Amino acid sequence: MKSFDYIVGASAVSVGFAAYFTYFVGIPTTTGTLVIVATIWPLILMGLNLQGIKEASWTNNLLVALKILALLVFVLVGAAALISSGNYSNYHPFFPEGFSGVMSGAAIIFFAFIGFNTIAVMAEEIKDPEKNVPRAILFAFAVCTLIYIAVSVVAVGVVNWELLGTSSAPLEFALKTVTDNIFVLEFVAISALFATTSVIMASIMGGSRALFAMARKGVLPEKLSKISRHNVPAVTILVTGLIISGIVLVTDGNLDWLASLFNFGTLLTFFFINLSLLRLRKLMPDVKRNFKVPFYPYTPVFAMISCIILAFYLNTNAVITAFFFLVIGIAVYYLNKRGKAGVKPA
Repeated sequence: MKSFDYIVGASAVSVGFAAYFTYFVGIPTTTGTLVIVATIWPLILMGLNLQGIKEASWTNNLLVALKILALLVFVLVGAAALISSGNYSNYHPFFPEGFSGVMSGAAIIFFAFIGFNTIAVMAEEIKDPEKNVPRAILFAFAVCTLIYIAVSVVAVGVVNWELLGTSSAPLEFALKTVTDNIFVLEFVAISALFATTSVIMASIMGGSRALFAMARKGVLPEKLSKISRHNVPAVTILVTGLIISGIVLVTDGNLDWLASLFNFGTLLTFFFINLSLLRLRKLMPDVKRNFKVPFYPYTPVFAMISCIILAFYLNTNAVITAFFFLVIGIAVYYLNKRGKAGVKPA
């Protein structure tokens, strides 16, 4: 399911990139245009990933740095204008659609908090992973949470949430209400392209490594575990990039549908991750653990319950489709396992 999450999530973000791209360059934002851009861009980033992990990582780090800088500019400019105006009417009512609206929004936007597990997937290519992986995950989670909250508070504070929801470039739309500085507006607008591109890059990196790890363990066909002369899993990178673009074409770039499909897969993955934590603590209580989940066992139990509740607020058709992909994955696993069992040793 982890590779499924990466791939479908990248497809959804590719559509988001296409929306920002067409807005920024002034192309009419039609469904056809969005699908074309969202199909081509993952293929270009797939090619960059094939060049090697250093090249891909360096590019992704640069994009993330620019993205964070732009978000900080948005928060500082927007917050200053909001405080100086003293008008906080957009926060009332705070829950205009009630609890159901909050949960529906949380279920859809859940994918914004995905990606931290990419750090764990890349552990084999990280120095001193036992110490650096937990630190990196916690640090990234803390930074992202603070930035997300700050951006949301400022955006809703300066613009009515209903108007904000109709814009194809919501951050620039919100910023235009408080400043006319062309440099600030253009920088924040183009940062959306940096942000979505970095997510797609990370998804290709993480998804391809997940498939590679499964192939190396014998869960998937052995051909997927081949390493290229650039020391990257070229076959799985190609597979990941092509499927991302293919999903955009098949779904016609339906963002709500893609987000629900992705979130269901992610919720299912997180459910089993937390279940595995409970199981492993019980089966192997004496194993040395450099990092322990705080407030165990309440944290994993609460996480499992949260996953189940959020799943009920997702698009029904997307959930059915996710189950369909799950069945295909199980079938591929057992067919591959049966094929290996039928091969006689030389």
